[in-house]
Amino acid sequence: METPELMADLAERLREHQVFGPAVERDGVTVVPVASVRVGGGVGGRGKASGGGGYGVVAKPAGAWVVKQGGDVSWQPAIDVNRAIIGGQAVAALLLLLLTRMLRRR
Repeated sequence: METPELMADLAERLREHQVFGPAVERDGVTVVPVASVRVGGGVGGRGKASGGGGYGVVAKPAGAWVVKQGGDVSWQPAIDVNRAIIGGQAVAALLLLLLTRMLRRR
């Protein structure tokens, strides 16, 4: 894919609907989902005959804006349960290593 085609394709994929989802309204409360979007890419090659490129897009839920009647707006972050579990396991492993070192020194 040539560079101008890559840029056009990337621009098409990165519209506002990639960050903000469609608003949902129920019982006077409007919720607007939000994602964290990261983009990376590159082009390369030597001379006019060779070249190419590509890009990648990663989107993860970030949270949602909640708008209530009367204009009260609040942010509700998305919680990544898998990340929290892995973090807890890492802390537990570190504590276990420290405990074994302390017991060996005695």
